[in-house]
Amino acid sequence: MKVFWNACKQSIKLPQKQAVFALNRVGMDITVIYMFILLALASVPALLEQILLEQSAVPIQTFFLLIYFFIFYYLILVVIIFSLLSILAYIASLITKMLNRKLRFSILWKMAAFTTTLPLLLFTLFSFFYPLNHLFLIICVLYIFTVIIKIILIYPKRVRHSS
Repeated sequence: MKVFWNACKQSIKLPQKQAVFALNRVGMDITVIYMFILLALASVPALLEQILLEQSAVPIQTFFLLIYFFIFYYLILVVIIFSLLSILAYIASLITKMLNRKLRFSILWKMAAFTTTLPLLLFTLFSFFYPLNHLFLIICVLYIFTVIIKIILIYPKRVRHSS
């Protein structure tokens, strides 16, 4: 559990150079599990809203409500977020090639995943108090993209060997 807490602390510090290199050493398995945990946390406000709505409408056993929520909300959210992270990492890899930096897709995907920590935590917190609109999503995407570019610029340029 300590590794996830350390990853969270370093993720909040992004794009600081020390945080980037510390997160670079985190394994991909830890990163994926970290994302599952973070997305589960971000799903809590929607789950609570669903539970409160179900109590006022046709009551369903909590167990079945949790299964329904898991299948039709959480899993879809995970697929969408992981797909968007992959698209973002691909775009970042194109930028990396243009800037001639030493980065691979897997590192960019990992950094994109860790960059979502602050927006997802803010989303979770704000969702308890305010209904969020598309403007919040746009701001989050711009934040993530800006931090990814800063991370790319931290890494050194590739050295061209002349033959």
